[in-house]
Amino acid sequence: MAELLSDDEVSAALAGLTGWEREGDSIVRTAELSSFPVAIAVVGRVAEDAEERDHHPDIDIRWRTLTFRLSTHSEGGLTAKDTELAAQIDARIDAAD
Repeated sequence: MAELLSDDEVSAALAGLTGWEREGDSIVRTAELSSFPVAIAVVGRVAEDAEERDHHPDIDIRWRTLTFRLSTHSEGGLTAKDTELAAQIDARIDAAD
């Protein structure tokens, strides 16, 4: 089981992430990619990362704009699983453009 992060730990983690914001018990990032195929390729890579971690984001796809939402539902809030996957999502987005 993952331990919930304190508000200070969440704030510190967000300071090291690109474009992520806290929304209640979740962290959210929206990114606009260069094209729809590039956005879908990012989603595919994030899906592979999520499967490896057994931790899955909510993903909203709007043409070339992706919104990722992370929360550890089994724990009722934010854990290191969320911030670690957020960093991996950042890397996937950065590598795509």
